[in-house]
Amino acid sequence: MNKYKQTIVITLSLGILSLIAMAFSHLALTDIAHGEADVSLEWTILRVTALTLLTFIGATFFTLFRVLKLRS
Repeated sequence: MNKYKQTIVITLSLGILSLIAMAFSHLALTDIAHGEADVSLEWTILRVTALTLLTFIGATFFTLFRVLKLRS
């Protein structure tokens, strides 16, 4: 289990980063919904959030498969 510690730490870090990104995503969507004049930054925040979440989901599956393979 010790050799998977780095993968687990990376996945946990991506999870925390995803939560922070979702908070920024909420703020960006609020600005877009209120009809702000220039929302290009808000759309960039949403793209970065989507990329962060996809990376987190991929890392989660990768880590789970490695741990399950170890247990089998």
